[in-house]
Amino acid sequence: MVLGLDTCLTACSVAVSDGERVLAHESEVMARGHQERLAPMAERVMADAGLSFSDLQRIGVTIGPGSFTGLRVGLAFAKGLASALDIPLVGVGTLEALAAEAAGLVFAAVDARRDQVYLQGFEDGRPLMAPDALELGTAAARLAEIAAGRPLTLVGSGAPLLADFAPAARVLTPQGADARHVARLAVLRAPGAARPLYLRAPDARLPA
Repeated sequence: MVLGLDTCLTACSVAVSDGERVLAHESEVMARGHQERLAPMAERVMADAGLSFSDLQRIGVTIGPGSFTGLRVGLAFAKGLASALDIPLVGVGTLEALAAEAAGLVFAAVDARRDQVYLQGFEDGRPLMAPDALELGTAAARLAEIAAGRPLTLVGSGAPLLADFAPAARVLTPQGADARHVARLAVLRAPGAARPLYLRAPDARLPA
């Protein structure tokens, strides 16, 4: 039994699966408030699946890139729960989870503000590049170089920013990573230290 969690972007998403089938899932769009909503949402999802937390055997959680506050909320909850249950925790990249929305050649792109996107390309789930924070022009050039004119899908809040550079691309704009994909991806990899994936320094600064 695997619990999947995502709080990295503008949604809170929780799912539980038995490794093959999704047993229950809930998602809510929100820019803020993940900390208050995550635990009750997880409790409802487990109840909907007819399970208790002690039935879980693994937890998967998105580790970024994304909102600094949001990804910390998800990681803190997942680490605390995994520690209490003494079960493995698996970190899943936000961009990889977003790319799982489509098959074939997929570029996951998150709007990083300041004319940048967080970008990673995949082909049938296989990463074609490491996740990176790129200026729009650089991201477009990287996309064109890897795609080489092939049909592709752009997924994420940054997809519309790149659509002009790939006019034939299919564009998907989910509010966050789907926890159902997070749970599935968590089954496919070995557990390890789940650490935040920051691709650039935070915008906020402490007062001098």
